[in-house]
Amino acid sequence: MDAVAALNEIAFWLERELAGTYKVQAFRKAAAAVAGLSPEELAARRADGRLKRMKGIGDRTFEVIAQTVDGRVPDYLTDLRERGAAPLAEGGQELAARLRGDLHSHSNWSDGGSPIEAMLDAARTLGREYLGLTDHSPNLKVANGLSPERLGEQLDLLPGIEADQDDDGRVRTRLLAGIEVDILEDGTLDQSPELLGRLDMVVASVHSKLRADTRTMTARMLGGIRDPHTRILGHCTGRLLSGSRGTRPPSDFDAKAVFAACAEHDVAVEINSRPERQDPPDELVQLALEAGCLFSIDSDAHAPGQLDFLQYGAERAERNGVPADRIITTWPVERLLEWAGRGR
Repeated sequence: MDAVAALNEIAFWLERELAGTYKVQAFRKAAAAVAGLSPEELAARRADGRLKRMKGIGDRTFEVIAQTVDGRVPDYLTDLRERGAAPLAEGGQELAARLRGDLHSHSNWSDGGSPIEAMLDAARTLGREYLGLTDHSPNLKVANGLSPERLGEQLDLLPGIEADQDDDGRVRTRLLAGIEVDILEDGTLDQSPELLGRLDMVVASVHSKLRADTRTMTARMLGGIRDPHTRILGHCTGRLLSGSRGTRPPSDFDAKAVFAACAEHDVAVEINSRPERQDPPDELVQLALEAGCLFSIDSDAHAPGQLDFLQYGAERAERNGVPADRIITTWPVERLLEWAGRGR
């Protein structure tokens, strides 16, 4: 087995399990360290001890590479594949199989851990027909949000990245240009209308002052929803149930007013699939259903392995009785893009 492929696949499975960043990056860094070496060179370096002395190679990654040199699938990868054979969620498999794409993901251009190319490759492996790249906007400095200049640079690169997919029999994944744009305190979106107008998909989210009073938060969210560029309302309560950032209660807002506005302005309510978010809570999913809203099941992936989190969102949507046709990520890309272009 190819050493680089084995190391990157191990990282994928670890990301899927929400393993620690340091552990995952050990395998990603090792893959980068040996990426330019032929199997013969790897074998020679293993034999004379140079492989173990290479920067970025530790005991476990050395063992993985050595087993590939011997023509074996590494034991560690075999174990991870066996663990990964079980579904992430107990239910929702039927709906998960109907999901065609994912409209919320992050690369290392903002606070993701991997290049755009790695995210696209993982989406292809998972059989996604499209992937929305939605790095953060400039206001979210802690997440390295994209300035207008950096977003423009990214937009210029995406067609080439999409076109440069290996002809290896896997589905070719459409790479959609997008953004997770902050809804600012005054309800405006944190990017220029000109740039937003160039995007395939705009996910609008609140990331700051989440403990504002109900009236203030509701007005802020309504402003973002009413912007004609907004297509998806991201993780609407902002809650955190677990994880390295600790826990956080949901924001207070008038959910009936917010979901009525989403229905009126044809904005989909995101079912955020991250296990630490599970946002919106089930009772709000029910309110959005009653309001007539569309939904978008998204991974909010910050690493390639996290793209498989859609299973969690599908389980929650199915349990709450969300019809598949009201979930925009079940739609073919042509229908999706026609819908997303309305109101511009």
